[in-house]
Formats: sequence, structure tokens, C-alpha cells
Amino acid sequence: MKKIIPIEEGDYYLTPEGYRCFTEQYLLKRGYCCESGCRHCPYGFDNKTNRIKHSR
Repeated sequence: MKKIIPIEEGDYYLTPEGYRCFTEQYLLKRGYCCESGCRHCPYGFDNKTNRIKHSR
């Protein structure tokens, strides 16, 4: 079961299209890469190769 992480200020912003975009701050708090190609992925996941470029 995945841990629920409360949303705090600075965890996301709304794109011009109205989508919620999570920031690196939130993704680091989450603690793992979801391998979805997030715009601000701090884990370095590459959608083209389906691999993490580097680990933190």
C-alpha cells in the first residue's frame, strides 16, 4: 500500500492547460520514481529508454 503524502504549498502548480504539475519538491518527498516521465523528475527517468539516468 502506498503512503499518502499531504500536499503542501510548492508541491505543484497549474499548467496553462489547467493540469496539476508536481514539482521536484513533491516528487522527492514521495521518495520513488513512478516511471511516468514527470516534467520535474529528480530521479532522471527517461521515457525514451525506460531507464533512470542517474540515482540520487
